[in-house]
Amino acid sequence: MRKYLFLIFWLTAMLVAFASCGGGGTARGEAEGEGTRVEMRHASYLDITRCDGFTKVEIQNPWDTTRLLHTYILVPRDAEVPAQLPEGTLVRTPLTDALVFSAVHVGLLKSLGAFDAVGGVCDAQYMHDPQIQERIRSGRIIDCGNGMTPDIERIMQERPQAILLSPFQNSNNNYGKVSQLGIPIIECADYMESSPLGRAEWMRLYGLLFGKGDEADSLFDATESRYMALKALTDTVARRPKVIIDQRYGQVWNVPAANSTMGIFIADAGGSNPFSALGNGGSVPLAPEKVLADAHDADIWFVRYNQKGEKSLKELAADAPVNSRFKAFKEGNVYGCNTAEVDFYGEVPFHPERLLADLITRIHPDLDTIISPQFRYFKKMPR
Repeated sequence: MRKYLFLIFWLTAMLVAFASCGGGGTARGEAEGEGTRVEMRHASYLDITRCDGFTKVEIQNPWDTTRLLHTYILVPRDAEVPAQLPEGTLVRTPLTDALVFSAVHVGLLKSLGAFDAVGGVCDAQYMHDPQIQERIRSGRIIDCGNGMTPDIERIMQERPQAILLSPFQNSNNNYGKVSQLGIPIIECADYMESSPLGRAEWMRLYGLLFGKGDEADSLFDATESRYMALKALTDTVARRPKVIIDQRYGQVWNVPAANSTMGIFIADAGGSNPFSALGNGGSVPLAPEKVLADAHDADIWFVRYNQKGEKSLKELAADAPVNSRFKAFKEGNVYGCNTAEVDFYGEVPFHPERLLADLITRIHPDLDTIISPQFRYFKKMPR
């Protein structure tokens, strides 16, 4: 009987080990056979397993977490491809020539020391970095047009080793003609993470892709350490001022739910979110009148906008009739971030600690001397 029990145990262990590096999965942080699962401390949709001769990367489908969005098999460029590999898209690393659709990922690669590996970009008009623009003008980076309808001929001219783009719901790994080029498509689903540190942790994947794994791990460790230290400053604050974000766009005002990215930022900065009870994640569209009814007494108001020149309270009042009726407006506690002049969307995803410092010192100015803020994003809106 013992012999049979041992045989069953041995077979089970072998199947688990095979699953770890051959198409299945184990609990995070466990080592099974030749595969070691990398512990992800905050990211919800990313799994990385180091195996003998390759690394397996599994991206969960953010819209249906019962399924995988994509599996990648990373094999060092200077090594032979192992004879037996699990199913997945083969990517030879490090990437030295990639087409990167998003400015946020170009910025990250630059900070990791992999800027030279960016051979092409899309939506170049949104990339404010002067070095990127200079490289586009000189031809070192090819402008491949609009991210929704990229220039296929230019992509074929560039012939990148991989294409980094943001997936969308029901894409099913199908991105039109781009999918037909035979070039590995890296689906950058980091933007679907609701936790600020969860999205930032994806830099560890991009580091592996570009041969900057150690640099990415070090950068994330520093980012996480700084973020958690800042958050600790507000964990026990006695007063949590009520905070609202942005304003009406079109006919609705998108407010942050409790577990949305901005909802978490508000809580971690020591603020109170008047809409924390509305769902678990993402933003919730409300009529402006409903926002006014529920948050008319908001103490502080952060507004992101995009225009030439600084927005004033007078302009804000002209944007919508309800705007001048909030307590924060009446008392002049409105802070604006002009995203046309400040690279908010390019920096914050992988440097959430910078935004958290900004928010804390606006919500709790008594902590200014501890944080030594630079007021990187939000400035008090003039009348």
